[in-house]
Amino acid sequence: MAPLLQTIRSKLSELGKLNPKAVEMGRSVLLPSLIMTALLLGMGRLGILQGMNLAAYDHLIRLRPDQGEDDRLLIVGITEADIQTRQEWPVSDQTLAQLLEKLEAQQPRAIGLDIIRDVPIEPGREALLNQLQQSDRLITVCKVSAPNDPGFPPPPGVAPEFVGFSDLVIDPGGILRRSLLVIMPPLPENGVPLVPHLCSQPTTLDNQPNTLLSFGFQLALTYLAEEGIQPELTEADELKLGSTLLSRLQPTTGGYQKADASGYQILLDYRSANRAAPQVSITDVLTDRVNSELIRDRIVLIGYTTPQAKDEFYTPYSAGASDSQKMPGVVVHAQSVSQILSAVLDDRPLLWSWSNAQEGIWIFGWALFGGVVAWYVRHPLKFGGAIAIAGGIIYGICFLLFLQGGWIPLVPGAIALVVTSATVILVDRFNHSTYGQTVYRQVKSFLKLDIEIDQAKLEKQVAEITESEYFQDLQQKAKALRSSAGTHSPTDPPEDSIPTTDHRAVPSPAEPVVKSGDEDELDYFQKLRLDAKRLRDQRQGQSDDKEGS
Repeated sequence: MAPLLQTIRSKLSELGKLNPKAVEMGRSVLLPSLIMTALLLGMGRLGILQGMNLAAYDHLIRLRPDQGEDDRLLIVGITEADIQTRQEWPVSDQTLAQLLEKLEAQQPRAIGLDIIRDVPIEPGREALLNQLQQSDRLITVCKVSAPNDPGFPPPPGVAPEFVGFSDLVIDPGGILRRSLLVIMPPLPENGVPLVPHLCSQPTTLDNQPNTLLSFGFQLALTYLAEEGIQPELTEADELKLGSTLLSRLQPTTGGYQKADASGYQILLDYRSANRAAPQVSITDVLTDRVNSELIRDRIVLIGYTTPQAKDEFYTPYSAGASDSQKMPGVVVHAQSVSQILSAVLDDRPLLWSWSNAQEGIWIFGWALFGGVVAWYVRHPLKFGGAIAIAGGIIYGICFLLFLQGGWIPLVPGAIALVVTSATVILVDRFNHSTYGQTVYRQVKSFLKLDIEIDQAKLEKQVAEITESEYFQDLQQKAKALRSSAGTHSPTDPPEDSIPTTDHRAVPSPAEPVVKSGDEDELDYFQKLRLDAKRLRDQRQGQSDDKEGS
């Protein structure tokens, strides 16, 4: 026990020998940095910063270079011009059957029909169903049901492996940032779906979980199958395609907090704001104006691109667009397909984020840096420049990592830098810091200077009074009074005893005695004369000192 106590005493002694300035800096910088880090992490977990984090994410998406068109895809859009030209709304089953026949003749690798066809749109119903049921490369869509939404089923007679759900995940604020790859229909409130169909049943006929793949994911898997790549499930229940792991989105991924991560989701990595893939119209295909090379061995997606279809979504690009702020649903699905193909075949990194511990270290590092800058840099312009440069470094690091798929905390890092530095300034400068002490000394010196100036003016005024004719006349009267009295007060020193050589020496007055009438007046004038003599001697001494120097 004794050696332990000795060790503790030794450590405490060493701490006591630390540089007081270092201890002061640690208290003024380290503590605010820790508090700010904890505060930001807490605010993040409560979702207070989610809006700003997602806005920063959208900004970085818009800032990235456009990847251009993916030549493995082709979008056949049903435009407003097509509707006006054909005088057809909605597009009939016969028109779709003719379209599919022409496309299949050019041997695409996969065809995706992003158009609802659960009910007939005559004419041509039988021809369309024959196309959908017999093709081995055609994917159709359904919509997953919800407790108060029956969804919609796929066209009748289509095998489940050729159906993909078209549901998309919309963030608060209406922005589409995530891609839903796999889902199981939720269990209805009363146990019975409002409308029983493939995409509303939680289980299959043999009581197995009814796992549904998204429309875009089905198309990507169909394309990759010819490359010899099949999906796998890791021990952590994550999807893997070849050597590419599709990391599952978590409720706290990136700037999200408590996000609904049900199903299997990933961040949707947009390829382009406007041209994710080459695009033609349905009229172009039906009139044979499309080069067959644009179709052969590609994924062809068919869908409405006219605003009349109400199949449009806000994206991270919407805030930077003055017109056409929404993206058609078929183009969104093309973005998702391109993301998967690029990740698997082109090694394009998927979007990723740091763990909570890594984010905490990042935030604390910038909080500490801001505090140190505020502690050492005293000049306002230099301080502002240093903080601006540090903010630029944060922005640059976040952007460079985002180009590699990394979504790290831009907003919390910037807040930690600025707020911690401001806190250190307020606490350090105006509480107990050397800066505050310096200000105190300067103010005290200023006030003292004012007092000394006032005292000098007072002494000058007294000297002027004692040298006036009126004062001299009073002195003469005092002498006459003393002569008539015939005696001097034993306490009054003779006039010739006043020192003249040492202007700093002033005789100490004797004990006062009680006088009456004229004697009191004599004492008053005698003292006044002595004060005047002392002031003259002081001024003469100051003049001699200046001449000697």
